[in-house]
Amino acid sequence: MSAAATRRLTTAQALVRFLAAQYTERDGVRHRLIAGTWGIFGHGNVAGLGQALVEYRKAMPYHQGRNEQAMVHAAVGHARHLNRLSAQAVTTSIGPGATNLVTGAALATINRLPVLLLPGDYFASHAADPLLQQLEHPVEADVSVNDALRPVSRYFDRITRPEALLTSALNAVRVLSDPAETGAVTLALPQDVQAQAYDWPEEFFADRVWRVRRPAPDPAELAEAVRAIRAAARPLIVAGGGVHHSEAEPALQALVDATGIPVASTQAGKGALRHDHPADLGGIGHTGTAVSDALARTADLVIGVGTRYSDFTTASGTLFQHPGVRFLNLNITAFDAHKLAAATLVCDARSGLAALTDALAGHRVDAAYETEYRTGRARWEEAVEGAFRADDDSAVPTQTQVLGALDTVVGDEDVVINAAGSLPGDLHKLWRARSPRQYHLEYGYSCMGYEIPAALGVQQAAPDTPVWALVGDGTYLMNPTEIVTAVQENLPVKLVLVQNHGYASIGGLSESVGAERFGTDYRHRVADGSFTGAPLPVDLAANAASLGMDVLRAKTVRELREALATARAATRPTCVYVETAPPGTALPAEAWWDVPVAEVSAREAATQARAAYEHAVADRRRHL
Repeated sequence: MSAAATRRLTTAQALVRFLAAQYTERDGVRHRLIAGTWGIFGHGNVAGLGQALVEYRKAMPYHQGRNEQAMVHAAVGHARHLNRLSAQAVTTSIGPGATNLVTGAALATINRLPVLLLPGDYFASHAADPLLQQLEHPVEADVSVNDALRPVSRYFDRITRPEALLTSALNAVRVLSDPAETGAVTLALPQDVQAQAYDWPEEFFADRVWRVRRPAPDPAELAEAVRAIRAAARPLIVAGGGVHHSEAEPALQALVDATGIPVASTQAGKGALRHDHPADLGGIGHTGTAVSDALARTADLVIGVGTRYSDFTTASGTLFQHPGVRFLNLNITAFDAHKLAAATLVCDARSGLAALTDALAGHRVDAAYETEYRTGRARWEEAVEGAFRADDDSAVPTQTQVLGALDTVVGDEDVVINAAGSLPGDLHKLWRARSPRQYHLEYGYSCMGYEIPAALGVQQAAPDTPVWALVGDGTYLMNPTEIVTAVQENLPVKLVLVQNHGYASIGGLSESVGAERFGTDYRHRVADGSFTGAPLPVDLAANAASLGMDVLRAKTVRELREALATARAATRPTCVYVETAPPGTALPAEAWWDVPVAEVSAREAATQARAAYEHAVADRRRHL
């Protein structure tokens, strides 16, 4: 009997070869699982993974990043746009390069989005100890800064021997391709092990297909769900990101068309129904629409589909106020399905929605209920038109008028990306999502600095699609560096840079909770220590231009529309810079959000805010 065939490679070379041969498949469609690798090289990975990526550069595309956190954001944007069927890897050196991954990893795991992290690590042999950038622990010699990635990773391993990769690589890919358990996956790679050679079995490098499951609902759970829906007089569907991940939008529409049940959407779920569908009520919760939140308060059955029920969605437990309200949660993850003491339907979103549609044949909500929510929709659409409308084209636009101008320019295929600040609230309330992938809001972690790198990842996933990153001045100042990568790779992302001289969203929140907008403006410091002087002489448009973008400055509504149209047609990275006029947002919140206020204070603003807080928190319910 002959010995099994082997190939002698370094650990890093073997890992790159292995990753290049992994695929996902769902509904007969195959995708490359790891579509490319982002990297910034240092002494912790340059001689290992760096050399391997050079050796196999035809098999594994490489993208040069400028900031480690931003590389993770780009990979997450890529994975989300491709419905988690394809992901990217990120490699860094040890030390600050590795710890810079933590925020991106948390974002990925919270949003249930796959990304593979490959940070360098100390010498497994401890031959050079301590080495540059190594954290020394006096009683735990096997601890490194990479251990900070454990709580924000869905799978973590440190590869201290080459052969350990055989098991860990398969486990890593299992988690990356799992529709219920996915998130950030970390393989920490000691420098010496990366460069060590080993005789790898040839089977390790064979093409491997990971089939993404569509588990069907349990018959007993399905029967219970059908009984609950048939018994409900005022059912409401809350569509979350799981609808998109499952590509269940047609199945959701089929259920809604058959039953007349209206749909409100979370930030991640917006676009599950097209905005002009008669049953689409728009966003729900603290940043939701008036019609969605009004129906949520009177719904007797809330049907969550692919949602994890964040505090924004539930208005911190104050939104669902019907005395007998019950919950039915369709989710591929049992952890989320059981929230709010719900009846559960643990299954794939598309499979579950299709099964509900078949089982509910002939059932439809009362005609008066349909008339009620359609009338509410029409009233809200008038509010949207009012917020978008600019009566004077020569005036400085408000922030909502910026969105109105963009609304007139984008096509159905465009993607609009945002994550933090005051824009998410306006977008959730007002944006008219024309397609399932158009509305791309990262609101699980609401991470400032996400938008620009995520736009790169989306642009890589959809090269011919106009991709817009909507960024406020606060977010821009945190992470503009990937503009250089967009220029380097000729990714024609469109950046809408909104200047409002400070943290508009947190400034408003600060005022409402008695903190008096302290430390939220970008202004000169004055004598009393506050920042209420003149705006700083900072030119963000010039900064974007210095990083290689084409920049269009718009001072009026008319100039803004023209600049946006020019940017959409551009074939290289282009920035539209606009300074907005107050108010920062035109429409108030329709539901509460719990931000605890100082219980005692000598300042009147805080005392008044506490009284308002106690009034609002009295409406909180524990759904049991």
